[in-house]
Amino acid sequence: MSVRQSLLAILDQGPCYGYQLRHEFDRRTGSTWPLNVGQIYNTLERLERDGLVQRGDADEHGHVYWQITDLGSTDVAQWLASPVVRTHATRDELAIKLSVAATLPGVDVAAVIRAQRTASLRQLQSLQRAKYAGGDADGPEELAWALVIDSMIFAAEAEVRWLDHTEQRLALHPRHSMSLELATERPKRGRPAKAGAALADLEPSL
Repeated sequence: MSVRQSLLAILDQGPCYGYQLRHEFDRRTGSTWPLNVGQIYNTLERLERDGLVQRGDADEHGHVYWQITDLGSTDVAQWLASPVVRTHATRDELAIKLSVAATLPGVDVAAVIRAQRTASLRQLQSLQRAKYAGGDADGPEELAWALVIDSMIFAAEAEVRWLDHTEQRLALHPRHSMSLELATERPKRGRPAKAGAALADLEPSL
């Protein structure tokens, strides 16, 4: 949704053609989220289908300019005014991987955590080097890039802290007590009651 809404917000500043939109998106995100032109045009076609943009005439170079509609401008205003709700926080790939590994007989989950921590620390160091190499955020493009890289650094730091916490927590449990054998009873349809109740609390109220 972020790419879709971001492109729409850029178009709210004025008509753009495909390559121009990609360039403007890169300027505002520090090129940390590369988009290909095919993705740009697929998104534009979906926005057109939804009545949020419309295509104009081609210029002398064959560039087709897209412009936002009134409905699209309203959509942008609503997006900017609304908080980002992370509705699927429990579907993090790493969290799922470690929770499964911790319950599999014979798996050295501590080794899994160590391998991930090494990779996470390497990624964190790479991000920090990139930030320092970027220098001071004087201009708008540099500031936009700094905001994105800071977000990635904070996320990487949080991941390392979570891995430390997970390792300490698992150390409190005997390895055999965590193993889950395959269930012999046939599962019932629907979400397990305990998990369902916990996840329901995470869902935003509509």
